[in-house]
Amino acid sequence: MTAVDATSGTHRVRMWGLVLVVLALIVVVPAILTADGGLLPHRAGPPIEALSVERTTFAPGSIELTIRNTGPDPVRVAQVGVNDTYVDFSGGVEPIARLRSAKLTLSYPWMSGQPYTISILTSTGLVIEHTVPAATITPEPGADLIRVMTVLGICVGVIPVALGMLVLPALRRAGRGVVTVLLAVTVGLLGFLAVDAAFEGLALGGLAGEAFGGPRLVVLGAGLAFLALTAIDRMLDRRRRGRETTTDGSQLALMVAVGIGLHNAGEGLAIGSAYAIGELAVGAALVVGFAVHNTTEGLAIVAPLASQRPPIGSLILLGAIAGAPVIPGAVIGVVIDNAALSAVLLGIGVGAIVQVIVQIARTLRSRDDRLLRPAVVAGLAGGVAVMYLTGLLVPA
Repeated sequence: MTAVDATSGTHRVRMWGLVLVVLALIVVVPAILTADGGLLPHRAGPPIEALSVERTTFAPGSIELTIRNTGPDPVRVAQVGVNDTYVDFSGGVEPIARLRSAKLTLSYPWMSGQPYTISILTSTGLVIEHTVPAATITPEPGADLIRVMTVLGICVGVIPVALGMLVLPALRRAGRGVVTVLLAVTVGLLGFLAVDAAFEGLALGGLAGEAFGGPRLVVLGAGLAFLALTAIDRMLDRRRRGRETTTDGSQLALMVAVGIGLHNAGEGLAIGSAYAIGELAVGAALVVGFAVHNTTEGLAIVAPLASQRPPIGSLILLGAIAGAPVIPGAVIGVVIDNAALSAVLLGIGVGAIVQVIVQIARTLRSRDDRLLRPAVVAGLAGGVAVMYLTGLLVPA
């Protein structure tokens, strides 16, 4: 070993030692400050209470609420009322600690189709209200319901995307200008999906409560997805350069399929959540709306492949990547129905779509490095218009 190697090794050991010391301080100092009897002063005054209702389950003669303490202090449930009438309930006897959940079972002869306002009174007198627009029996999340969600996922995601991909033979006969416009349409489609998923995720993040990050969960998921897919894209670029192959549309089509697939997982969550809370009419309308909506996504996948003849197996794989995530999304939505998880997953979809838009935008530049040419602007507007018009079929 040379003197240079020994010096380099010593510097490396010192650097890692410093990193470990900093990490230890980051962990130990807050623990000392926040421990019982620690250095931080204790907060005086009345307790700060906050409860969120995560799930409402209707069964014959009873209503079950899953509640979570999203505030800093423990919460004890004193009384529960339905439509301004106190009812007998079980559960929630012990104080609910921060971020913990509890189930309350209310004895109440509810009627299907009627609206109900459920009021939770805490031991300090705080009232938390939860409104159910129309009560209906909640399906049991068993094997039969999961099979139904799987079939719906295929009908909503896999089949419509495959139908949209059938335009590939026509794209092969199109000129470069037509392909450019279709790529711009793809950007418009994806941009609309990203905005739509972002607003939906922000709404779900608000329902999850500030204790879990609230709307910031969407930003966190989007950032992580964007960075992860960017790293994967750079890795694929290095491997392609190592094989000295030319750039083609296969990698771009794969990235489009991944972004659409993550977004479609959010659509599955919406369908599963609607069925989980008993909103069967809304769930059925979502199925029809998303099925029409997703047909246009197949076009977005095959647009980068217009100048190629990919094998059938590759096309099937791309369609599965884009459409199949609706299935696990619907299953998760019907079994878990967690607003925080849904917000993170929608954020991941947003980040993936934004990364794909960045990729496609590079291919839209002209030889004089112009991006917003009239044809590109028309394609962008057309993509947004198509998604807006098909989105009208999806209930709000």
